[in-house]
Amino acid sequence: MNSKLLTTSLLASALFAGLGMSPAMAQNTSTPNVDRAQQAISARIQQGLNSGHITPSEAQALYARDRDIAAKEAFFKSNGQATPQERQQLRTDLSALNADVERMMANNVYNAPRDVGTPGLDKQEYRLSQRIDEGVRDGRISQREARRLLKRERSFQQHEASFKADGVVTPQERRQLRSELSALREEIDRALRNGNGRGRS
Repeated sequence: MNSKLLTTSLLASALFAGLGMSPAMAQNTSTPNVDRAQQAISARIQQGLNSGHITPSEAQALYARDRDIAAKEAFFKSNGQATPQERQQLRTDLSALNADVERMMANNVYNAPRDVGTPGLDKQEYRLSQRIDEGVRDGRISQREARRLLKRERSFQQHEASFKADGVVTPQERRQLRSELSALREEIDRALRNGNGRGRS
């Protein structure tokens, strides 16, 4: 495992170690640690897909589980409060998903076909992710906006994995992915413009 893969793995582990919730947090529907863990898992799946440790079909199944957890989280929050029991269930589900991802990363030896590579799109996605992080750090993007933008990014990753599942990303599929990234870029630009007043002084 190279240093970049190890760093991401350690980051995910640290996030899971911090998934415990304070009593005050249990009074509302805010689940920032759960959200960060979901983002770390999604990034880890994409990393495994890019490196060949996770196959496209495996990535599809993992992303489907990630979506199920997100849907469960939304349901738990729908009445205005996520209970401690519901939060524990989310933590359990995420821990199980994370364990499966890490097992695949450790056990699989798989070389992705050359024609499923999308390095240009991956670089664009990485730059957009960096812009979201920068906006959050300097205050121009709120946590709520960041969650919405990162949800869009996860949707892109899931579509990309789905398109790669048959071993070929067609021109039409590449156009769709480019369109999704373009829409995400516009949303990020809008969020940054709207947040200029509350960001850097």
